[in-house]
Amino acid sequence: MKISCLQENLSKGLSTVGRAVAARSTLPQTSHVLIASEEGRLKLAATNLEIAITSWIGAKVEEEGAITVPARLLSDFVNSLPNEPIEMTLTPRGRQLRIVCARNEASVAGMDANDFPPIPAIRDGAPLKLDPISLRTAINQVEFAAAADDTRPVLTGIHMLMEDSDLTLAAADGFRLAVHKLSLGEKVAQRTEVIIPARAMRELNRFLADEEEPIEMTLNAARSQVLFRLKNVEMVAQLIQGTFPNYSQLIPQSWTSRAVVDVAEFLRETRIASIFARDGSGIVRLQVNPGEELQPGKLVISARAEEIGDNRGEVDVTVEGEAAKIAFNSKYLQDVLQVLDVSQVALETTNPSSPGVLRPVGQDNYVHVVMPMFVQW
Repeated sequence: MKISCLQENLSKGLSTVGRAVAARSTLPQTSHVLIASEEGRLKLAATNLEIAITSWIGAKVEEEGAITVPARLLSDFVNSLPNEPIEMTLTPRGRQLRIVCARNEASVAGMDANDFPPIPAIRDGAPLKLDPISLRTAINQVEFAAAADDTRPVLTGIHMLMEDSDLTLAAADGFRLAVHKLSLGEKVAQRTEVIIPARAMRELNRFLADEEEPIEMTLNAARSQVLFRLKNVEMVAQLIQGTFPNYSQLIPQSWTSRAVVDVAEFLRETRIASIFARDGSGIVRLQVNPGEELQPGKLVISARAEEIGDNRGEVDVTVEGEAAKIAFNSKYLQDVLQVLDVSQVALETTNPSSPGVLRPVGQDNYVHVVMPMFVQW
């Protein structure tokens, strides 16, 4: 093997696939990155057996070949090199990768490329084309609501429902629920639902920032794996098997109080209150007070911690219905407010012990449900 490429491109490619390198594994190859020539380009691949990422970068291929080398060692070395062309050669019958860049050279011991875990080739399903900007917004607004622990594995994933010409993403952890619906622009052949690991969706989200053309999503026939194909990157993820909760039943269909509030002001006051909430179980109290005559309504945001102190802030709101009181975990409130891409959000409540609902004003494709905290008023 004899391949040359730019340091900048190799560094970016290693960063892309490095997200799939196993941190700890009994299989040494999963801590390696595969380097191979393929159709005049340099192919890089890594897998932790749950996610596999493959990236292609432009290169000059003089001799074909393939090898796997320790991912972290190679990445750290390449990142420290000057922005000059890099030449990589593999000794015949050897497993030593020689790297030369400007006045630096190194030799890295590798392993046979044939021993690298095979990356599934998903070719049997019909690809679904997705707009990268819309998908990125959808992932941003739901992934944080997925569960972090494995007590209920299905809740560590993002539920995807393809039906008619819509794709609905949903995530829940037992305390909150986020649902985003986006239009596909074309009708799907049949209703399909899968659960994709939230971690895989977060990795995909990183790649979407640089994409302009539609990306392709393909499911294998067994509904056990999903492939996302971008311009120069492919990611395969193992799907989570199980039944996702019927979340439509968890979204309140009515309210007794609806307050429309400025997102930036709401987030700022919540962050201020969270400073005091840290020593008070993270509880932030919200009180909605309708305005009198021509006066605007008020949303009072407060927090208190025993023996330490308390705070109180307020913002103007437009209120429909009656006065309301409800308390939330400050982190859950901040998580949703900071991913909204609108200027105003509606807070809908019925009573202090029922879930609160946040809906972006002017958009009907997103809803966020938060379970309340029980406090003494």
